[in-house]
Amino acid sequence: MIMPKEKKLIEKNDIMPIDVYTRQRKEIRKKIVEFKKDRRIPLGPYATFYFESFETMLAQVQEMLYIEKGGDEQLKDELAAYNPLVPNGKELTATLMFEIDNPVSRATFLGKVGGIEEKVYMKLDDDLIHAVPEEDVDRTSDEGKASSVQFIHFKFNDEQIKKFKLNSSQIEIGIDHKEYSHSTKLSELSIKSLSKDFN
Repeated sequence: MIMPKEKKLIEKNDIMPIDVYTRQRKEIRKKIVEFKKDRRIPLGPYATFYFESFETMLAQVQEMLYIEKGGDEQLKDELAAYNPLVPNGKELTATLMFEIDNPVSRATFLGKVGGIEEKVYMKLDDDLIHAVPEEDVDRTSDEGKASSVQFIHFKFNDEQIKKFKLNSSQIEIGIDHKEYSHSTKLSELSIKSLSKDFN
Protein backbone atom coordinates (compact mmCIF):
# COMPACT_ATOMS: atom_id res chain seq x y z
CA MET A 1 0.00 0.00 0.00
CA ILE A 2 2.81 2.44 0.83
CA MET A 3 3.64 3.54 -2.68
CA PRO A 4 6.68 5.08 -4.37
CA LYS A 5 7.14 8.72 -3.47
CA GLU A 6 7.41 9.75 -7.13
CA LYS A 7 3.70 9.22 -7.61
CA LYS A 8 1.85 12.51 -7.91
CA LEU A 9 -1.46 11.20 -9.20
CA ILE A 10 -3.68 8.33 -8.13
CA GLU A 11 -4.80 6.32 -11.15
CA LYS A 12 -7.26 3.50 -11.60
CA ASN A 13 -4.52 0.86 -11.60
CA ASP A 14 -3.36 2.01 -8.13
CA ILE A 15 -6.69 0.91 -6.67
CA MET A 16 -6.96 -2.57 -5.16
CA PRO A 17 -9.97 -4.68 -6.10
CA ILE A 18 -12.57 -4.41 -3.32
CA ASP A 19 -12.27 -8.09 -2.31
CA VAL A 20 -8.48 -7.79 -1.93
CA TYR A 21 -8.83 -4.54 0.01
CA THR A 22 -11.49 -6.09 2.26
CA ARG A 23 -9.13 -8.94 3.17
CA GLN A 24 -6.17 -6.63 3.84
CA ARG A 25 -8.09 -3.62 5.20
CA LYS A 26 -7.21 -4.07 8.85
CA GLU A 27 -3.48 -4.29 8.13
CA ILE A 28 -3.57 -1.42 5.61
CA ARG A 29 -5.41 0.85 8.03
CA LYS A 30 -2.96 0.04 10.80
CA LYS A 31 -0.03 1.01 8.55
CA ILE A 32 -1.67 4.25 7.41
CA VAL A 33 -2.47 5.27 11.01
CA GLU A 34 1.20 4.74 11.85
CA PHE A 35 2.28 6.69 8.74
CA LYS A 36 -0.04 9.62 9.58
CA LYS A 37 1.19 9.95 13.18
CA ASP A 38 3.98 12.43 12.46
CA ARG A 39 1.85 14.26 9.89
CA ARG A 40 -0.80 15.41 12.37
CA ILE A 41 -0.03 18.81 13.86
CA PRO A 42 -2.41 20.35 16.41
CA LEU A 43 -2.48 24.15 16.66
CA GLY A 44 -4.18 25.92 19.53
CA PRO A 45 -7.31 24.45 21.13
CA TYR A 46 -9.33 23.68 17.99
CA ALA A 47 -7.20 23.46 14.85
CA THR A 48 -5.40 20.38 13.56
CA PHE A 49 -3.40 20.06 10.35
CA TYR A 50 -3.42 16.64 8.70
CA PHE A 51 -0.69 16.68 6.06
CA GLU A 52 -1.68 14.68 3.02
CA SER A 53 0.38 12.57 0.62
CA PHE A 54 -0.06 10.05 -2.16
CA GLU A 55 -0.43 7.37 0.53
CA THR A 56 -3.05 9.16 2.63
CA MET A 57 -5.15 10.10 -0.39
CA LEU A 58 -4.95 6.60 -1.88
CA ALA A 59 -6.08 5.19 1.48
CA GLN A 60 -8.96 7.68 1.52
CA VAL A 61 -10.11 6.77 -2.01
CA GLN A 62 -9.80 3.06 -1.24
CA GLU A 63 -11.86 3.46 1.94
CA MET A 64 -14.58 5.52 0.24
CA LEU A 65 -14.95 2.83 -2.46
CA TYR A 66 -15.09 0.16 0.24
CA ILE A 67 -17.83 2.00 2.15
CA GLU A 68 -19.97 3.15 -0.77
CA LYS A 69 -19.32 0.33 -3.27
CA GLY A 70 -19.89 2.75 -6.18
CA GLY A 71 -17.47 1.11 -8.61
CA ASP A 72 -15.92 2.95 -11.58
CA GLU A 73 -18.51 5.72 -11.57
CA GLN A 74 -17.68 6.61 -7.97
CA LEU A 75 -13.95 6.20 -8.60
CA LYS A 76 -14.00 9.05 -11.12
CA ASP A 77 -15.53 11.39 -8.52
CA GLU A 78 -13.15 10.28 -5.76
CA LEU A 79 -10.08 10.83 -7.97
CA ALA A 80 -11.35 14.28 -8.97
CA ALA A 81 -11.87 15.13 -5.28
CA TYR A 82 -8.65 13.73 -3.81
CA ASN A 83 -5.97 13.97 -6.51
CA PRO A 84 -5.61 17.76 -6.08
CA LEU A 85 -4.43 17.07 -2.51
CA VAL A 86 -1.57 14.78 -3.57
CA PRO A 87 1.52 17.04 -3.23
CA ASN A 88 3.10 17.83 -6.61
CA GLY A 89 6.73 17.69 -5.41
CA LYS A 90 7.05 21.45 -4.79
CA GLU A 91 4.42 21.81 -2.07
CA LEU A 92 2.94 20.47 1.11
CA THR A 93 -0.82 19.93 1.25
CA ALA A 94 -2.98 19.66 4.34
CA THR A 95 -6.52 19.17 5.50
CA LEU A 96 -7.08 21.74 8.24
CA MET A 97 -9.87 20.83 10.63
CA PHE A 98 -11.49 22.85 13.38
CA GLU A 99 -12.69 20.25 15.83
CA ILE A 100 -15.16 21.39 18.49
CA ASP A 101 -17.51 18.77 19.92
CA ASN A 102 -20.22 21.11 21.15
CA PRO A 103 -22.36 22.13 18.13
CA VAL A 104 -23.30 25.52 19.61
CA SER A 105 -19.69 26.43 20.45
CA ARG A 106 -18.60 25.16 17.03
CA ALA A 107 -21.15 27.32 15.18
CA THR A 108 -20.20 30.37 17.28
CA PHE A 109 -16.49 29.86 16.62
CA LEU A 110 -16.88 29.26 12.86
CA GLY A 111 -19.11 32.33 12.64
CA LYS A 112 -16.24 34.48 13.96
CA VAL A 113 -13.35 33.15 11.87
CA GLY A 114 -14.44 33.84 8.30
CA GLY A 115 -11.45 34.05 5.94
CA ILE A 116 -9.24 32.08 8.32
CA GLU A 117 -8.02 29.93 5.40
CA GLU A 118 -6.27 33.05 4.05
CA LYS A 119 -4.37 33.53 7.34
CA VAL A 120 -2.44 30.26 7.50
CA TYR A 121 1.32 30.29 7.09
CA MET A 122 4.53 28.34 7.49
CA LYS A 123 7.73 30.00 8.59
CA LEU A 124 11.24 28.77 7.78
CA ASP A 125 13.64 30.95 9.73
CA ASP A 126 12.58 34.36 8.35
CA ASP A 127 10.89 33.01 5.24
CA LEU A 128 7.10 33.25 5.32
CA ILE A 129 5.08 30.89 3.12
CA HIS A 130 1.39 31.77 2.99
CA ALA A 131 -1.01 28.88 2.49
CA VAL A 132 -3.11 28.83 -0.67
CA PRO A 133 -6.63 27.43 -0.13
CA GLU A 134 -7.80 24.71 -2.52
CA GLU A 135 -9.85 26.11 -5.42
CA ASP A 136 -13.49 25.13 -5.96
CA VAL A 137 -14.09 24.10 -2.38
CA ASP A 138 -16.46 25.67 0.15
CA ARG A 139 -14.31 27.80 2.39
CA THR A 140 -15.86 30.88 3.93
CA SER A 141 -19.54 31.42 3.14
CA ASP A 142 -20.93 34.75 1.93
CA GLU A 143 -22.24 35.30 5.47
CA GLY A 144 -18.66 35.11 6.75
CA LYS A 145 -18.87 31.64 8.31
CA ALA A 146 -15.76 29.48 7.92
CA SER A 147 -16.01 25.83 6.96
CA SER A 148 -14.80 23.43 9.67
CA VAL A 149 -12.70 21.62 7.05
CA GLN A 150 -10.24 23.51 4.84
CA PHE A 151 -7.89 22.15 2.17
CA ILE A 152 -4.67 24.11 1.80
CA HIS A 153 -1.40 24.12 -0.13
CA PHE A 154 1.97 25.49 0.96
CA LYS A 155 3.94 26.20 -2.22
CA PHE A 156 7.75 26.22 -1.87
CA ASN A 157 10.57 27.42 -4.09
CA ASP A 158 13.76 25.32 -4.50
CA GLU A 159 15.65 27.28 -1.87
CA GLN A 160 12.86 26.82 0.68
CA ILE A 161 12.65 23.10 -0.08
CA LYS A 162 16.38 22.76 0.53
CA LYS A 163 16.04 24.65 3.81
CA PHE A 164 13.09 22.51 4.89
CA LYS A 165 14.91 19.25 4.12
CA LEU A 166 18.04 20.33 5.96
CA ASN A 167 15.92 20.50 9.09
CA SER A 168 18.37 23.04 10.47
CA SER A 169 15.87 25.86 10.24
CA GLN A 170 13.26 26.67 12.80
CA ILE A 171 10.06 25.60 11.07
CA GLU A 172 6.78 26.93 12.39
CA ILE A 173 3.20 26.61 11.31
CA GLY A 174 0.65 29.19 12.35
CA ILE A 175 -2.64 30.97 11.91
CA ASP A 176 -2.76 34.72 12.23
CA HIS A 177 -6.47 35.58 12.44
CA LYS A 178 -7.74 38.20 14.86
CA GLU A 179 -10.01 35.59 16.49
CA TYR A 180 -7.53 32.72 16.36
CA SER A 181 -3.83 33.40 16.50
CA HIS A 182 -1.48 30.50 17.30
CA SER A 183 1.79 29.07 16.08
CA THR A 184 3.77 25.94 16.84
CA LYS A 185 7.15 24.49 15.91
CA LEU A 186 7.28 21.34 13.82
CA SER A 187 8.96 18.37 15.50
CA GLU A 188 11.95 16.70 13.88
CA LEU A 189 9.84 13.63 13.12
CA SER A 190 7.21 15.76 11.37
CA ILE A 191 9.86 17.57 9.34
CA LYS A 192 11.41 14.25 8.34
CA SER A 193 8.07 12.81 7.21
CA LEU A 194 6.98 15.96 5.35
CA SER A 195 10.39 16.32 3.63
CA LYS A 196 9.57 13.16 1.67
CA ASP A 197 6.71 14.99 -0.09
CA PHE A 198 9.23 17.08 -2.02
CA ASN A 199 10.87 15.71 -5.18
